[in-house]
Amino acid sequence: MAERYSSFAPGGTAWLLQRITAAFLVVVLAFHFFLLHFVNHAAEIEFAGTQARMENVGYFLTMVLFLVAGTFHGVNGVYNALINQGLDGTQKKVVLAVLVIASLALIAQGIYVATTMAGWT
Repeated sequence: MAERYSSFAPGGTAWLLQRITAAFLVVVLAFHFFLLHFVNHAAEIEFAGTQARMENVGYFLTMVLFLVAGTFHGVNGVYNALINQGLDGTQKKVVLAVLVIASLALIAQGIYVATTMAGWT
């Protein structure tokens, strides 16, 4: 039988946040799917309508939280998959630094686009 190994410490912060963000992403993705396929049909979606939705503070915050949760969930998963493959030492620190910088850049860019679309810049 193959040995099962996970870099996630059960009950640890990264483990808990991975599960919380997964649950949040499922709920928000369902909301997104419902809104863009049943309330607003895909053929009817235009840039102006997207801008109007982004002006709604609740929608704006939901999309920003979706961005942050998705970024954390994806990057944390990739990082832990690399650790599971044997990444350690200096390489582990470099990969972590690169992923943190890339994540912060992605979140900053996403928030900039969201605030611009909402007309708040």
